[in-house]
Amino acid sequence: MTEPFPYPQQYTEFMTEYHGTRDFFECHEIMEEYWKQEKGTRHEGCWLVFVRISVACYHGRRGNWAGARKLMAKAAEEVDAVKMSELGLDGNQLAELVVETSRLWNGTDEPVYRDLDLPIADPRLTEKCMRICEHKGWEWRMPSSRAGEFIVHKHLLRDRTEVEEARKLSAERKRRSRAQ
Repeated sequence: MTEPFPYPQQYTEFMTEYHGTRDFFECHEIMEEYWKQEKGTRHEGCWLVFVRISVACYHGRRGNWAGARKLMAKAAEEVDAVKMSELGLDGNQLAELVVETSRLWNGTDEPVYRDLDLPIADPRLTEKCMRICEHKGWEWRMPSSRAGEFIVHKHLLRDRTEVEEARKLSAERKRRSRAQ
């Protein structure tokens, strides 16, 4: 009998998307949703660090260094090597990578963006993510330089109809509650 896979599906999706498409906007969406579901759990902070890394990479790749610096610095403050190791990563290497990236990005007016491969230590996690990439036709550890304009500028180019409708509904609910 084989052991069950020890990592949550959303985490595996995140790692696959992160390394297979470099769609950091989508990575942030996946992990933010999961982080909200996992409030109060042991790895809640890890999920938030992944959100911050994804958004920092998204901004850095686009040249928004103010946003990238701020988020990578927060990730560097919050990364917990022990808990990250429990998630199949080399937690110490990840902590060093995030701290060093934050230091580099804050050390110059115009940093150079480079992809950050998250240091996976568990071969089962690597194998599963690579299989998913292969199934989807993605290249494992694809360079960001091949991500394409839509992925690089996704927040500007995506269909925002659902977001706009949700905002209108929220505003209407607030208006009604104030009127009561």
